[in-house]
Amino acid sequence: MESAAGERRRDEKVNGIIYDMSPAPGYRHGIVNNNINTMIKQGLKNSLCLVFMENLDFKYQPDVNDDYLCPDIMVVCDRKLLKGSFYSGVPKFIAETISPSTAVRDKTEKKDIYEKAGVDEYWIVSPQGSVEIYYLENGRYVLKYHYMLQDDKEDGEYNAGQEICFKAFPHIKMTLADIFEGICISSM
Repeated sequence: MESAAGERRRDEKVNGIIYDMSPAPGYRHGIVNNNINTMIKQGLKNSLCLVFMENLDFKYQPDVNDDYLCPDIMVVCDRKLLKGSFYSGVPKFIAETISPSTAVRDKTEKKDIYEKAGVDEYWIVSPQGSVEIYYLENGRYVLKYHYMLQDDKEDGEYNAGQEICFKAFPHIKMTLADIFEGICISSM
């Protein structure tokens, strides 16, 4: 969708209904997305796969309608299904970083859409320090991992060094501290 000034506005279309994604989420949302995107991009060097952050629409049922979502982070590997501003294949990975206005949709409607589309791995990330990781098994998402950052080294539950790797790309690894770097949760 374009604004009166001709610039592209961020929106999504589900069941024919357009959802305006304005205003932009808070800066913590952007920091988390940039951290994850940067680590994936480094890990995908010399790969046919590409990572996109908040700038490529995913047409999740192109044979049925023109509905689309704009994932926060998406890894695609079938380049021939990239057309202009959208991707119509099945992404290998999608992450949504929740905000107060998107949390319910990210955890329900979008999760169901990604599951039905066949996305192998889906992360729901909260800038407050949590990561839920879902794997597609027998056509259904199963919550495989749920991490809540505890970055106080004095706490017995300290886990900022917890390493996370991707199902499809096990060589790409990051820690909880990497994901939440730059966000003042406590003293990292």
